Amino acid sequence: MYLKIPKFIKKLYPSFIWSFPEEKNGIFLTFDDGPEPSVTPWILDQLAKYNAKATFFCLGRNVERNPELYKRILDEGHSVGNHSYSHVKGWRVDLDDYIDDIDYAANYVDSNLYRPPYARIKTKQARVINERYVTIMWNVLSFDYNKKLSGRQCANHVLPYLDPGNIIVFHDSIKSHKNMQYALPLVLQAIYDKGLVCKSIRIK
Repeated sequence: MYLKIPKFIKKLYPSFIWSFPEEKNGIFLTFDDGPEPSVTPWILDQLAKYNAKATFFCLGRNVERNPELYKRILDEGHSVGNHSYSHVKGWRVDLDDYIDDIDYAANYVDSNLYRPPYARIKTKQARVINERYVTIMWNVLSFDYNKKLSGRQCANHVLPYLDPGNIIVFHDSIKSHKNMQYALPLVLQAIYDKGLVCKSIRIK
């Protein structure tokens, strides 16, 4: 589903990146919550079929448990981002606890990119994070985690919005696997058919 970001949100979080409007031929697939041994290898195999690069926003606890899978992501040319250690929900914790969780994740995820879990982050938290990271949001959401939806519905949330510069969210999690497994091949083929290039997000 394409998200039109309200102006007041952009004013509250002016440094957040929601898309790359200057991009000419690249599109940005992202995967949150991994790495997960029963899901992430399949995603990597699918991406390899199309020579597609993506960005994996990893949970520190999952990297700690699966260091070889994290290494495979990097070895195959994808980029990674910090998605916190324990999938902390910013609205429910104070500033210090929030930052501590992200800092702990940085022991396992080597990246200057950050994506807040649930997209829920307080303005004070965002100000501190922006001193250390580039916060990457999105403008196309697959809703693959929603068990009330079918894989076809998730694909339909993405396929009409395959435009250069868009940032698309899938998840490499057990909960999302069924829907994502249906939708991702369709999305990759459609991107290929449109002559676009799947790029990883890298910001210096």
